[in-house]
Amino acid sequence: MAETGPGERTEEASPRRLQEARERGQVPRSRELGIFAATFGGGAVLVAGGAALAERLAAGVRSGLSIDPGALGDPRSMLAALAGATRGAFLGLMPLFGALVALVLLAGVALGGWNFSPKAFFPDFSRMNPITGIQRVFGLEGFTEVAKALLKVALVGGVCAGVMMHLFGGVLALGQMSPVTAIGRGSRLLGWAFLWLSASLAPIAIIDVPLQLLQFHRSMRMTRQELRDEAKESEGRPETRQRIRQMQQQIARRRMMAKVPGADVVIVNPTHFAVALKYDAKKMRAPRLVAKGVDHVALNIRRIAEEHRVPVFESPKLARALHRSTELDQEIPPGLYMAVAQVLSYLFRLRTLPPTAAARLKRPEPSVGDEFAEDGA
Repeated sequence: MAETGPGERTEEASPRRLQEARERGQVPRSRELGIFAATFGGGAVLVAGGAALAERLAAGVRSGLSIDPGALGDPRSMLAALAGATRGAFLGLMPLFGALVALVLLAGVALGGWNFSPKAFFPDFSRMNPITGIQRVFGLEGFTEVAKALLKVALVGGVCAGVMMHLFGGVLALGQMSPVTAIGRGSRLLGWAFLWLSASLAPIAIIDVPLQLLQFHRSMRMTRQELRDEAKESEGRPETRQRIRQMQQQIARRRMMAKVPGADVVIVNPTHFAVALKYDAKKMRAPRLVAKGVDHVALNIRRIAEEHRVPVFESPKLARALHRSTELDQEIPPGLYMAVAQVLSYLFRLRTLPPTAAARLKRPEPSVGDEFAEDGA
């Protein structure tokens, strides 16, 4: 298997590269899809309302050729007549032009999505490079354009010949009809001709749409070096990464502190370590650690607990063991179940006893197993 060179574009485009391409106005588009939509829309409008459209245009022509002898002496009459004829022609052709514009816009949005880029208005002088132009003509893109053109000539030419042979008799019959009937009949014949023509363009559009998507994604490919450079640029400088980490730690610390008022107990050592525990027998198998910290963070945990009347229990060994063995939002290890249970049962009993009885209640001294003892303790 041949190895790819470092400068070959073998990697798929990153989301950032695709976004930058959209900002420059580079999105996949299919001209064949737009031509098919315009042809089909024009034919459908002529078939559905060709008679009414032809009648409006005929009425406009009759109105424009009708001259009022009394208005010939007024210089402003010609300007008013021109304005009226223009307005009538515009109103008559508006359904046809409106349908064509709407379908062409819809065809463009269906493939590449809606995209407005001011950068696309500025000239791209790189496209004026003759070497690039020669490569485009004799490359894969030029070959596909020639193949599509030959296919279009064959299909459209064959369909046009068949349509002319099929409608030839109907066109000759128009000369035997009244002008109004002939105009309506002729517009419908023209509409059907456009519909058959659009049917011949449909296979070309079906082939061109995935081809344009393939060529677009191929042109957006990146080299491995470009991907690495983009990754480095996205990560930013070390100072920026450090600042981001600090901000993330501050946000996480604020979220942790917000859980302290809902804790059942804060176990301290008595100032260097602090852990906050929460236990709900209906939702938890064991008490869960909702906050922990050392030194300054520990003091803040204790301060918040005292402000919200959360019980603070001093047990140096248990506080250190919980801080070292349990992560945030995790349940305490089974080896500390008994020690924590002694503390929680003592605090729960204090809440139910009157002050005099609570003062006589013996304070527990929870023990910590050797597996949780500090090194060297």
